[in-house]
Amino acid sequence: MRDSNDALLLDLIEWIDRDERTYADVMDAWRTSCPRLPVWEDANDRGLVTRVSEGGRSMVRVTEEGRALLRRRDSSTVQHASAA
Repeated sequence: MRDSNDALLLDLIEWIDRDERTYADVMDAWRTSCPRLPVWEDANDRGLVTRVSEGGRSMVRVTEEGRALLRRRDSSTVQHASAA
């Protein structure tokens, strides 16, 4: 992970992956005008999420890169817990 926004980035990816989310839902919950917290923009720039058209709705999906990031986080958490 690269910076302090990464914890929020992981939260966003996990939240999207947990349930079906429309683009409007994601924007209502995650859009910010704060230039220090560009979570949505970072997720897009890093290829962790994608927008797709489905049944006339704009949906947001986690990409394979996003799921891989979640898996790495989960395996890192397990390794840290085992070492404690």
